[in-house]
Amino acid sequence: MALYLDAVWLLNFLIDWMILQIVHWITRSGTHRGWLIAGAFIASLLVPVNVFFPENILATLPGKIIFSFFILMSSFGFKNTKLFLKQFFTFYFVTFAIGGGLFGIYFLMGQQFQSQDGLFITYNSGYGDMISWIFVLIAFPIVWWFTRRRLDQITFDNIRFQELCPVKIRVNNQIHETTGFFDSGNHLMDPFTKKPVIICDEKVLKPFFSDKEWHAIKSCHENWSFEELPDRWISRIRMIPFQGVGGKRTFILIFKPDSLYVRYQDRDYAFDQVFIGIQFGELSSDGTYHCLLHPKMMQSSKLQASS
Repeated sequence: MALYLDAVWLLNFLIDWMILQIVHWITRSGTHRGWLIAGAFIASLLVPVNVFFPENILATLPGKIIFSFFILMSSFGFKNTKLFLKQFFTFYFVTFAIGGGLFGIYFLMGQQFQSQDGLFITYNSGYGDMISWIFVLIAFPIVWWFTRRRLDQITFDNIRFQELCPVKIRVNNQIHETTGFFDSGNHLMDPFTKKPVIICDEKVLKPFFSDKEWHAIKSCHENWSFEELPDRWISRIRMIPFQGVGGKRTFILIFKPDSLYVRYQDRDYAFDQVFIGIQFGELSSDGTYHCLLHPKMMQSSKLQASS
């Protein structure tokens, strides 16, 4: 039987790229996406090395571990030992997860693919048959999507919703601190941008406005009219549908802050793709918290720890 490596490099490059993408998302590593492509290309160099030099050191366990260090350094750089070890173990965890999915598809599709020396290979003739390229174009994205969604759900389930979190809000160069917690019942999204909406009450938001501005905003909410809204706020505030407690449907005013900072599990996170819903009155009767955070905030693909 003749062995052709027509799609091997592409197959392994796509696998490596998907793995590094998920590692980037899980570890919240601040790196440019172009470096992930470069890291995937370096990882895919195992294809010609293992094919033409099957007895090389990279085919051994120590060699593979050393080469994985080089892949991660090329993709994410080195910031500190703790983060690097997290990236290292996550890299292997995701590798096993995606590899298991690909082998599952392999058994379903028959003998079109094999694994040899750590590489996925296809054998047939010429540039591979149609099934080979269907596998490349469809099966890989499906496995990547499924793995990402499952890990996404694990992250969602592991959020401790009753944990109080320090929150900082910056609007017009003013910063005010408050306390919030992740509310599992908060599913409010901006219907236009599909960004999460957190809800803050009057105590934390009122200092960002003058008394005249706050009165005008409150009147806007009560009358559903933007005529009295100050000019500097009319472009930032809008009204979206909102379902309150008991299923009552109404509207809520939202605006985009300059930035939002949340301290969660001893790490500080910065958010710039989130909206704030204005709650007139206090959210908590005992003043324990003044902000209902959205659980989807922690699942953003662009989420990074702030410096």
